[in-house]
Amino acid sequence: MERIVGTVVRGLRTPIINQGDHIEEIVVDTVLKASEIDGFDIHNRDVVAITESVVARAQGNYASIDAIAKDINMKFGEDTVGVIFPILSRNRFAICLRGIAKGSKKIILMLSYPSDEVGNHLVDMELLDEKGVNPWTDVLTEKQYRDYFGYIKHPFTGVDYIDYYKSLIEEYGIECEIIFSNNPKTILDYTKNVLTCDIHTRFRTKKILKANGGDKVYSLDEILSTSIDSSGYNEAYGLLGSNKATENSVKLFPRNCQPIVDKIQTILREKTGKNLEVMIYGDGAFKDPIGKIWELADPVVSPAYTAGLEGTPNEVKLKYLADNNFADLRGEELKKAISEYIKNKDTDLTGAMVAQGTTPRKITDLIGSLCDLTSGSGDKGTPVVYIQGYFDNYTK
Repeated sequence: MERIVGTVVRGLRTPIINQGDHIEEIVVDTVLKASEIDGFDIHNRDVVAITESVVARAQGNYASIDAIAKDINMKFGEDTVGVIFPILSRNRFAICLRGIAKGSKKIILMLSYPSDEVGNHLVDMELLDEKGVNPWTDVLTEKQYRDYFGYIKHPFTGVDYIDYYKSLIEEYGIECEIIFSNNPKTILDYTKNVLTCDIHTRFRTKKILKANGGDKVYSLDEILSTSIDSSGYNEAYGLLGSNKATENSVKLFPRNCQPIVDKIQTILREKTGKNLEVMIYGDGAFKDPIGKIWELADPVVSPAYTAGLEGTPNEVKLKYLADNNFADLRGEELKKAISEYIKNKDTDLTGAMVAQGTTPRKITDLIGSLCDLTSGSGDKGTPVVYIQGYFDNYTK
């Protein structure tokens, strides 16, 4: 019988995972149990994806605000610290900011506007136009910002992030001055010692600061890149990718992930005789059309994956073939012509007209988006996602 179903995605429920649990065993057992109970066969090139959160939980990769504060103090000492370009997030940055404040003597907080790096808006662009404010050239003080725009709460969280972040800093008796600018060099008029908190533009920001007189210049990936008093850490990403755990601690992005995915692949091969692909995923890198939030607060979508997930798709556009190459065909004749074309397509379709409109993103980024949307961020309880048929095409 002809196959009708293409890609199938299943969110798999696991036990609640805690520090010290063997994540590899839990994932393998979950996949095998799901296959048995749900009645699906395991095939070569099926994909097993695990959310980074449970990997970090199993590793116990946590850190307190005291550990953050100590690292900040070791790097900046008594100097005024310019904290620039943080994202606006209670989950992602608020607890980090508490640690930064606790380790500082004075903070100049510089916020980008009208939105942060991942699209959380302080103010609508239309309001900037109305007030004649140019976010690419104009530097605003807190008073100027309030005079222009007043008090605006985030539409999703109901939080005024200016007041919220200022209150977190002042909670520790730290003097805080807030300014608004999109130019990294602005902060150097206030202090030469800067912690740049942007995620995907951090290398450029640091380069600009150092080239224009910055003295002590660090980014979030350099805070807790090593353990402080036995705390968790991440040698590659530091505080980037961290999430709120408690009011006084964060869960860091998982570390040393490659051995985990490789081991899961090996165990599944031994138990099933099939070669599956395995990846760990974080944010999926997609944009919300209402809130305009670009869902990529993690430094990467996937910190580790097996070799078969390397690269980008090499696909042709079916509608292009149907509308152009085989516009005169219908029904079974059209199906056969397209199938034959796909079977004989070039191994590299980069720049080919027949591939226009396909998605040239990394395979891991595409699958990560699929997984993030499947598992969600709430109470679904499915931190493992099982995908079948992702690498199939129209001919399979």
